[in-house]
Amino acid sequence: MDTIRFCTERLTIRQFCEKDADSYFRLLSHPRVHCFADEKLESIEEAKDQILKKKDRNDGSELAVCLKDTDEFIGTLSGLWEKDTFSVCWNFLPDYCGQGYAYESARAYLDFLFNQMNARRIYAYVEDYNTSSQRLCRKLGMRQEGVFLEYISFVKNPDGTPLYENTIQFAILKREWNK
Repeated sequence: MDTIRFCTERLTIRQFCEKDADSYFRLLSHPRVHCFADEKLESIEEAKDQILKKKDRNDGSELAVCLKDTDEFIGTLSGLWEKDTFSVCWNFLPDYCGQGYAYESARAYLDFLFNQMNARRIYAYVEDYNTSSQRLCRKLGMRQEGVFLEYISFVKNPDGTPLYENTIQFAILKREWNK
């Protein structure tokens, strides 16, 4: 597949490039949502190394979200392929939250995954406290499929034991998306 790059009204969604490292470091030096805790970056050098590993991936699994006019990095869209099924997640710098960028980019991303990458089913896991991502899933037309109680732990309690979180699964099928 060729280089991945597509645009929305305000955004460019593309493969990572080296100039993304500073903003990528800001995004992951202090993850705001626990599910990104294992991706925490400790240094700008670590961010640069991660960008070098990601920049040539052309399977749609990790993409940068940038402002269309300036190509400034503002967030990520990523996921994991399992045959014809894809799990999605999104992560944005705090300054760009609440402006509709997550919806605009996620909508384009789902369309890309369904219609260019031939995904049959797309799903997302969202922690029960992450109400903004739950709203986004619903706005994208995803349906809630279940709630997993004490499903997964990304962080630890003060005593060092795992902090298990309740996780909601949302999903949408290609035939539902294309209606």
